[in-house]
This record gives sequence, C-alpha cells and structure tokens, in this order.
Amino acid sequence: MRGQHVRPIVIAAGGTGGHFFPAEALASELVARGHRIALMTDARSGGLKSDVFAGHETFVLRGAGIAGRGAWRGSQAALALVAGTAQARGILSTLGAAVVVGFGGYPCVAPVLASRMMLRRPAVVLHEQNAVLGRANRALARFADRLALGMAATARLPAGTATVLTGNPVRPAVRALAGLGYTPPTANGPVNLLVTGGSQGARVFSDAVPQAVALLPDGLCARLRIVQQCRPEDLGRVRAAYAALGIHAELAAFFPDMAVRLAAAHFVVARAGASTVAELCAVGRPGLLVPLPGSIDQHQAHNAAGSGADVLRQDEFEANPQALADALAARLPFPGLLAEKAQRVARAGIPDAAARLANLVEHIAGSAAKSHLRFARAPQLARANPSSAGQPPPSLPQIDNLGVRA
Repeated sequence: MRGQHVRPIVIAAGGTGGHFFPAEALASELVARGHRIALMTDARSGGLKSDVFAGHETFVLRGAGIAGRGAWRGSQAALALVAGTAQARGILSTLGAAVVVGFGGYPCVAPVLASRMMLRRPAVVLHEQNAVLGRANRALARFADRLALGMAATARLPAGTATVLTGNPVRPAVRALAGLGYTPPTANGPVNLLVTGGSQGARVFSDAVPQAVALLPDGLCARLRIVQQCRPEDLGRVRAAYAALGIHAELAAFFPDMAVRLAAAHFVVARAGASTVAELCAVGRPGLLVPLPGSIDQHQAHNAAGSGADVLRQDEFEANPQALADALAARLPFPGLLAEKAQRVARAGIPDAAARLANLVEHIAGSAAKSHLRFARAPQLARANPSSAGQPPPSLPQIDNLGVRA
C-alpha cells in the first residue's frame, strides 16, 4: 500500500480554510506513513500555495458552486461541473487512485461523481467538519463507502449512511499542543486575549471588541494583551482604537503561527467554524464563541453547542457592546474559573483526529484492494452479471477502533 509507485490516495478539497485545513492535516499524516497522495482542488484554493501539498501531484478542476447563483450563472456552473467531472474521471483513471477523500464543498463533487462512473473505481471517504452535514456531503453521502464525522451529534445525516466518528483533523502544530495543559493568568498578571474571526476575518469583531474592552474596569483593561485577526481594511481603525485605550495589541489579517497564538492565549473570542472549534478543543483553551448568524443551516451554532465553550449570540453585543464587556469581566479576572472552563473545552476535543481519519482511509483502501482482486480473479462472474459493473463493493465491516494513543 505504501511508496511512490502504488495507487495514490486522492484528497479532494478546496475553498476556505474550514474545508482545507483538515485536508492538509490528513495529507501530513498520510505522507508521514509513506503514502503517495494527490490533490484535486479548485482554482481559488489555498492548496495551490500549500506547503503540505508542495511537491505532490496537484490537479485543478473546472467547476463552481451552483447554489444561490441565479439561473444563468447556475447553468454555467452546472456545465463547468460536468466538464470538471469528465476531467476528474480521466485523471483518476490515469492515476489508478485507491481512495478519494472528499472534504465537502463543491471542489469534492466532481471527483466523487467521477469515481462512480469508473469500472475499476476508487473507494470514497467523505469527511464532514461541521455539526450539520453540508449540502455537498448530503448530496454525495449515498456514493460514499464511509462518511467520517468531525462531531458526534452531526445533524441532517441521510438514513442508512455508514458513519464513523473520527473528529476534525487539526494542523500538526496544533496537535503537538494537545495535552500540554492550560496555565491561567496570575492574579495581577497580564491576560492574553486572542480574537479571531476565521479565515475571512470578521468586521463585527473589529467594531465590537474594542468598544467592549473600553467598557471593562480600568484594572482589567490595563492587564490585557490582545492578539486580534482583522480584515485588512479594518486594521488601521482597530489599531487606533486600542492605542487610544493604551492597550498593547498585535493585529494582522492572518497569523501563520496560529498554534503559537493559541498556546499563549488565556482566553479566546472567535467564530464557531469547524476548524476553529477543533483547534480550540485540541489545545484546551477557554473561549467565547460567536456563531456566524447567516451560516448555512446555522451550522456554526451547532458547532458551538458541542464545543464546551461559552456562546454569545452576535445580536446580543452588536447593538450593545456592554454584553460582551460583561461576559469578559465575568471570566477574565478569575483564574480558577478559566482553568475549569479550559478543562471542559479540552474534554470535547479529539486531538488525534488526523490519525483516526488516516486509519479509516487505510482500512477502506485495503478493503477496496481486496474487492478489486476478487473481481480480477473472477471475470466469468462479471460477465454473468453485467449489471453489477461500476456498483459499490459489498458493505465494509464496522470499524471498532480507529483511535490512536498519544
């Protein structure tokens, strides 16, 4: 199964970090185990600049999301999807792929559909990061050999779908911090506050957090050391707001060393995207999650509910920053409370999710290889039942233990 000349494992992922960071984490784990990997992605993907996939086979597929595009743009997107599916089928046939692992979103649609059009098809594993099954995975679940879940109480699962709880893979630098524990701030020492709005930033945080900080008691305000992710166009005014308060603040549109920032944080204010929640839980940091109100199927609210962190609705503080100030004032000055909340968040995490997902992929790849071998040794059976060509192999046995001990 291993080495550069065997059938590769194809990872289909693209779009925003929420879909792509878990794909990178799985790729790192598979490469460390000696597997050959290939990436199928879209033109806007961070995968084109990914250090993890650098040097590995990468294929950019045609295609775009169809939902919400209107009749004309939707029809163009559908045509692009057809072209991307044909493109993916040719690539998968040439590679002789063993497994396609899709991470949701439209970039995984063409590879999964293409795999089902092949006589000697690769197995399919889908991974869902959120606590509500995404639309792409919902449509593709019936084509998958297994659906791996990032969160235990995932909603909107189609009946009869074979699922395995693996957790949501986090980047290796974050995984390395799991189990190191949490040291709360000392009674009168600095308090490190990390504010992150996800890969796209969050304007509401740029507006509300400085306003809420200004309402904190002077003693607490003076102790704050803030690291905040802002959209590029917000950096100037947020920097000026903190400077006026005399607060030490480090601001950036993107922090490449987010693991370091998480490790240093005493408290985190963040969106409730799947990767953010998984990393917060893996490191075990107390936090206040603000779900994106307009997220599809309200998946961020569901993510937050299972995180162990505290939750504050955006509309509670958007019009009244005092609500956020009160929430911070009720938590930040109390080391014992912060330590208790850190433990609760850590209990919700599955820090070895990348290893668990890699175990599943290896298991599915091995079962698929045996199925292909039986097919090759019994051509007369294939001729006797031509309608079975291209159909899924018999259902795989339930996997009892995907866990990996640290």
